[in-house]
Amino acid sequence: MDLPISFIEKYQHLLGEEAAAFFAALTSGHPVKGFRLNIVKPQAEAMLVKYGPAHEKAPYAPNAYIGEVKGKSLLHQAGYVYSQEPSAMIVAAIADVQPGERVLDLCAAPGGKSTQLASQLQGAGLLVSNEIFPKRAKILSENIERWGFANVVVTNHAPNELSRHFPQFFDKIIVDAPCSGEGMFRKDPVAVAEWHSGAPEQCANRQQAILIEAVKMLKPGGQLIYSTCTFAPEENEAIISWLVENYPFVIQAIDMPNVAHGRAEWGYAADIDKTVRLWPHLNQGEGHFAAKLHYQGEAKSIKQKKGKHKEAQPKLEQEASKLWQTFQAKFPYLPFDDGKLHMLGDQLWLVPKALPSLQGLKVMRPGLHLGTMKKHRIEPSYAVALAFLAGSQGPTLPITIQQWKQYVAGETISVPGNAGWVILQVDEVPVGIGKQVQGIVKNFFPKGLRFQAD
Repeated sequence: MDLPISFIEKYQHLLGEEAAAFFAALTSGHPVKGFRLNIVKPQAEAMLVKYGPAHEKAPYAPNAYIGEVKGKSLLHQAGYVYSQEPSAMIVAAIADVQPGERVLDLCAAPGGKSTQLASQLQGAGLLVSNEIFPKRAKILSENIERWGFANVVVTNHAPNELSRHFPQFFDKIIVDAPCSGEGMFRKDPVAVAEWHSGAPEQCANRQQAILIEAVKMLKPGGQLIYSTCTFAPEENEAIISWLVENYPFVIQAIDMPNVAHGRAEWGYAADIDKTVRLWPHLNQGEGHFAAKLHYQGEAKSIKQKKGKHKEAQPKLEQEASKLWQTFQAKFPYLPFDDGKLHMLGDQLWLVPKALPSLQGLKVMRPGLHLGTMKKHRIEPSYAVALAFLAGSQGPTLPITIQQWKQYVAGETISVPGNAGWVILQVDEVPVGIGKQVQGIVKNFFPKGLRFQAD
């Protein structure tokens, strides 16, 4: 890999005697692939041993491993594993989200942090995962769906749009800011090709604009976790110094092993060395920076919007209400008590109760997709199967790995019986939903997700 000349000159000046080891790690080292295990899935650890790749424990996060996950594998499709670069896992680990909290992942795609944060919430509380670009928001939504939690909402807004909907609302906000990407040079040649000497300063301006909106959505006493995947001091220590100078934040210590720390000579805020850095020549993984800040701002009066909000509640007619009761009885494991029903056209959703309103929001995924309202029936969704977590009770049908390959390719499969709607399982792994009629399982795997399995 040929590094840009201006990049080399910059870090020779900044790192001094340390520069040689830094450049050697960038040009000669190899990126490490990793993944996380979704431990709330049925028999997650046992299924990883049986169907997963060779692996070893990874640093920075629980249930994290060094190993390569294939996107067309059984465990990935079923939401048991998420492929993620090991150092990127440190951000959500630092956030240390607790069940019941209201959390915003402001720059969320493709979903690594959000799936990790959802696991920490354990189905209690609310996670709003936001992405400004629609195509990336769609990918984010698919990854969230596979992970199986009902209390996650995917929105598609610019930060200055989202802040109008959630004033002083969140206990924790994660801003994994768009950056110059220097920390990804080893694994992403495009990041090297697109880098130029002015990129860090341009990114810093954008990061400030994002943080201004993030602060508006943070509760007094809340926490802001800021991170980048770049080495540039302009986007790291300097940004945190600017934030502390302009807003009532206090930098909190991050107590983790195998990390380096922010450098006081690159920022002017007190306690800047309480931030953390991951360097390719000092720590495991690619380059990262992270800071955890406590917000000491005061509560402000919030003007209520005029007019009545439309509650996220469908108007079910008598026949539809009976269909709904039948649906609830068929799938008793779904968290009906923790959500409220919402109809989008003929699509039925379970929206988290902690979400105040859907009015005016651009939502890619307003909660858990329950199904499609048909004439005289509710047709359950693929997401219903993925929400089948450990301890769930419901109608299941065992299939073989070969039948699973037929299923994800869109084919019908033959299994003796006439059970109707069932959750299809390979061993303990819930992989989808089907309708078994006279020994034939009709395929309801979404057409847009179908693939030829490895």
